Amino acid sequence: MTTKRRRRVRHPRSYGDADLEGDVTRTDAVLDALARREPVGGTDAAVRLLGALIADVDSQRLSSVSITPST
Repeated sequence: MTTKRRRRVRHPRSYGDADLEGDVTRTDAVLDALARREPVGGTDAAVRLLGALIADVDSQRLSSVSITPST
């Protein structure tokens, strides 16, 4: 005879708020560093992509030709 084990229902806060708060703190630190245009190390592909996009936008802004309206 086999008995079925009941699965425990996980509530949103049952997995440890400390882990979630640490993740949010690290994410905020990365976003703040990117906003200040500081280099952000790491192997996370999303962080590298955001850094590359910021660098691309900054380089386009510096090399763009200003357009003045003609009157």
